[in-house]
Amino acid sequence: MNTVADPAALQDTAARQRQIVAALQAALPAHALLWRDEDTTPYECDGLTAYRQRPLVVALPETEAQVAAVLKACHAVGAPVVARGAGTGLSGGAMPHPLGVTLSLAKFNKIVKIDPVSRTAIVQAGVRNLAISEAAAPFGLYYAPDPSSQIACTIGGNVAENSGGVHCLKYGLTVHNVLKVRGFTVEGEPIEFGSDALDVPGYDLLSLLIGSEGMLAVTTEVTVKLVPKPQLARCIMASFDDVRKAGDAVAAVIAAGIIPAGLEMMDKPMTAAVEDFVHAGYDLTAEAILLCESDGTPEEVEEEIGRMSDVLRGCGATAIAVSNSEAERLKFWSGRKNAFPASGRISPDYMCMDSTIPRKRLADILLAIAEMEKKYGLRCANVFHAGDGNLHPLILFDANDPDQLHRCELFGADILETSVAMGGTVTGEHGVGVEKLNSMCVQFSAAENEQMFAVKRAFDPAELLNPGKVIPTLHRCAEYGKELVRGGQLRFGDLPRF
Repeated sequence: MNTVADPAALQDTAARQRQIVAALQAALPAHALLWRDEDTTPYECDGLTAYRQRPLVVALPETEAQVAAVLKACHAVGAPVVARGAGTGLSGGAMPHPLGVTLSLAKFNKIVKIDPVSRTAIVQAGVRNLAISEAAAPFGLYYAPDPSSQIACTIGGNVAENSGGVHCLKYGLTVHNVLKVRGFTVEGEPIEFGSDALDVPGYDLLSLLIGSEGMLAVTTEVTVKLVPKPQLARCIMASFDDVRKAGDAVAAVIAAGIIPAGLEMMDKPMTAAVEDFVHAGYDLTAEAILLCESDGTPEEVEEEIGRMSDVLRGCGATAIAVSNSEAERLKFWSGRKNAFPASGRISPDYMCMDSTIPRKRLADILLAIAEMEKKYGLRCANVFHAGDGNLHPLILFDANDPDQLHRCELFGADILETSVAMGGTVTGEHGVGVEKLNSMCVQFSAAENEQMFAVKRAFDPAELLNPGKVIPTLHRCAEYGKELVRGGQLRFGDLPRF
């Protein structure tokens, strides 16, 4: 159906755009301000391409003084602000506000300092994740969190989403690897979270900021921890003829007191997709494969590889291969690292969910997802951080087909809500953004959501930073509840609790 835009609304929007542009022209040089449709269209979405919205204005500051000036100007005219890094996020966290400003930190791409003595790096928010490790490599150091998008994603975006990666089981998420964050409040005032020391007096506001999805402050500079590169790393590739055996093997490895450097799982559809893309040597007959990495001294690695191999065989592994060189180890990981682009080769679009569940329920959720594929008539390929139960099911669909998009949304909500029912959460590292707002209604009560709003208002009373995301309103939860009732999909007793 074609719709005709309201001329009065278009006129009001144009007037609002002129007002914001005029306010920002005093804060930025002409080349750092975009507002024409052809210039702002590239900013209409992040990695969640199913939802798009052009911003009224895009600001591209180059200095902290310009960031402060932009925020002050926007606050003065009441313009919403959405901070943006590389746009690799998968939950719509950087989707623009239709009447607001997208504040790009792309030009904040300098590595300020590498300190090999304190094992820290000070970097601007627009520095790529992988660039930190590349800069630290001459000192025998690297930055441990390694999202699959690390070649492109920025440290500011990692802070916003509390990103992890394939080595997060042993080395932790972003929150465990950041000492200090510097930035600005919505009013354009400088603010600092954390310190150069290991702790800071008072409330732990650094942990509050990390993972807050751009709702509390705008990050411009981050001090990260660096860790020594291990002397040796080797990777086991284990094949299983049954997903339950593979899931049980994950729990058994951890139960044996082993904390691998990485512990990842892929199901058969995913291994087929990535093998065709990167030729990593995966077993295409297996129903699931596990990648289990050990790092440390040669003696430590040899002992741990032996212990893990014994556990995996005891859990029913049908084949085990161990990397014998660094090149072979990287080859094993190349498939896992390229799971998302490989999926893009076999489907016009995909939507990646990001729930977490207890490790002992891995097989249960995979079997449940298989039933959902039949229910919604869509394919789903699964890859995830098995060691900490962080799922990444990729639902394959065509966004040009409204019915497929709708079924994909229902499929994703079903995965998230099933994860909650199994004792998990709706997100592990990709954030809520706009994608998981409805599912937040299932996990949290109205009182809990209101407490989260209270935290936001303490930093952003006018709710101008990334508004309309992450925390669902009472009205939204009520409407979602009505949808569930109408569709006969209320499944968890008294949930949603609104």
